Amino acid sequence: MSTTESDALLGPADIRELAAALGVRPTKQRGQNFVIDANTVRRIVRTAQVRPDDVVVEVGPGLGSLTLALLEAADRVVAVEIDDTLAAALPATVTARMPERAPRFSLVHSDAMDVTELPGPPPTALVANLPYNVAVPVLLHMLDRFPTIERTLVMVQAEVADRLAAGPGNKVYGVPSVKANWYADVKRAGSIGRNVFWPAPNVDSGLVSLVRRDPPETTATKREVFAVVDAAFAQRRKTLRAALAGWAGSPAAAEAALVAAGVSPQARGESLTVEEFARIAEARA
Repeated sequence: MSTTESDALLGPADIRELAAALGVRPTKQRGQNFVIDANTVRRIVRTAQVRPDDVVVEVGPGLGSLTLALLEAADRVVAVEIDDTLAAALPATVTARMPERAPRFSLVHSDAMDVTELPGPPPTALVANLPYNVAVPVLLHMLDRFPTIERTLVMVQAEVADRLAAGPGNKVYGVPSVKANWYADVKRAGSIGRNVFWPAPNVDSGLVSLVRRDPPETTATKREVFAVVDAAFAQRRKTLRAALAGWAGSPAAAEAALVAAGVSPQARGESLTVEEFARIAEARA
């Protein structure tokens, strides 16, 4: 990396200067914690295996720390930002710090949950420091809406990272784990300390890698499968026969669907794979 490229990234002083100029104070309401360490954003880009031909979508770019590092490595970057002030300022930051890459950057000023299309070529990767309070729904929405996203790397609260990457039988395995598994192979990809953020959060962060794969083969729809998942974990201490009674119409109907799917009615949701949930949905469909 050349000196000019390194200088283009934002450091702690740059972040505070930008924030002061914009009158920005990170808000808890939006789960904003800005990354102030250039080495951390470089590490995220490396871990995400961003390639020169990638079209990367970033959610919640904030002041642009990760955005600039992504622009160094990818073909194009599309950033989705809900905050009015930050959305207005980011294109100018990109132009000022990386003028030669600025034409390869676009901004969508929107809530990520409302985004149904993006400008330019279809995205191939999602890389983001996701706001803690909306991380899982935003991640699932983007994976669902943009099937061309092959690789994802998100930085989320450590606890959320553990949940997303958990496998059956793990005590934190739950709805986010199963739904993420519908779209991708999911794994933990590292930890991030608190001191690389401003303001420093009171929790650690984790990186989660998701590599797209085909969903389970099933005649049930995704919505039908996810309905079973939601029902199974709504009362996670109950056996599936009891937990799925409302979904199936009665405990007996739940048992029949479970038996047909080859799943023990005495099992609990936390022991099932996404494929088994799909079989249960199919048996009831």
